[in-house]
Amino acid sequence: MRPTMKDVASAAGVALKTVSRVVNGEPGVNPATAERVRLAIERLGYSRNESARVLRRGTTSTVGLVIEDVADPFYSSLSRAVEDVVVGHGCLLLSGSSGEEPTRERELVRTFCARRVDGLIVVPAGDDHSYLRPELDAGTPAVFADRPPGPGLDVDTVLTDNAGGAALATRHLLAHGHRRIALLADQPSIFTAAQRLEGYRRALGVLYDDRLVAMRAPSPEAVRADLERMLALDDPPTALFTGNGRLTVTALRALAGHRMALVGFDDFELADLLSPGVTVVAQDPAGMGRTAAEILFRRLSGDTGPANHVRLPVTLVPRGSGELPP
Repeated sequence: MRPTMKDVASAAGVALKTVSRVVNGEPGVNPATAERVRLAIERLGYSRNESARVLRRGTTSTVGLVIEDVADPFYSSLSRAVEDVVVGHGCLLLSGSSGEEPTRERELVRTFCARRVDGLIVVPAGDDHSYLRPELDAGTPAVFADRPPGPGLDVDTVLTDNAGGAALATRHLLAHGHRRIALLADQPSIFTAAQRLEGYRRALGVLYDDRLVAMRAPSPEAVRADLERMLALDDPPTALFTGNGRLTVTALRALAGHRMALVGFDDFELADLLSPGVTVVAQDPAGMGRTAAEILFRRLSGDTGPANHVRLPVTLVPRGSGELPP
């Protein structure tokens, strides 16, 4: 038979309430007594009945996180920062990757809600989040990170200054004498990609040329084909702005042996060890995850104020590739 809290109290020679305090991490228990209770728990193999605890408290001490792809270093860093905050509050993080599929995003959110998570942090794949309305109305808080929710949903968001960062990168290349600056970015339906296109286009002004823009799902074949097409123009680009870290790495492989100035959006590992080092516009994915999680726990603590709309700054990190002349 599974040991109960009463069994632990009897084995440790203490009151039932004392065992409850030790199990739930509450203060007010003598250290020696607490140690005696912990030894009894270990000896008996007692484990807390989570289902009963949930029914008593009405919370599960769990948070659901939906990201694009856990294999992407950006989202790995964001996820780890969220987890650090969640664990620091004595809770458990449940997470899943949507793979840029809106249907998968909805399935993950609904699965987490079915498990009665206390709150959600979502990197959205789609732009229709009406399915979340019943959960929000029922009191489950949600924070959107990296991208905003679809129209009609005013909830907490934590974003990067995508347009400002793209403009910063483009102006940096212009300042080094480049007038033909190409852009490789993700699909324009993705919020961050569209924002970076906007910043790039704004910075170029009359120099903008549609022929120097390629926006689609990144792959080695697509990047190679897009670069070959651009470099075959009568007035080819002398510089390249890449819209995310995966595109930067893919473009570097495709450009092997070809001299072209380059600035990438997102820093990546070993960028400083290449020759020349890769100039980047660096985001703060850990800061994004931490900020989103802290906002969520403020909501869980009773904050009912208006929605927070946080925009995190970016930093240009010059390392050599973006400083090459035409």
